[in-house]
Amino acid sequence: MRVRVSAMLGVLLFACVTPTAARSIRTSEPLVLAPYESALVDDGSCSAGKILKVTGAIRGLRRKKSCIGVGDAQASLGTSLQ
Repeated sequence: MRVRVSAMLGVLLFACVTPTAARSIRTSEPLVLAPYESALVDDGSCSAGKILKVTGAIRGLRRKKSCIGVGDAQASLGTSLQ
């Protein structure tokens, strides 16, 4: 019974935290970014109404950076975007 309650609590906690983490916008590019994880960065490098989306790459390749509209902005559900 305790395991079932713990599992339910964990699922509810994850469901509440994930949408907030997915929409966080940073002011600087993260130093560490897992492969294929994306982060939203508002550092002023894109034109008005756009935000920089940085996607991590596997070792030896460069990160993918692109300016996207603020309405289209959605970060991946990676480890941390803070």
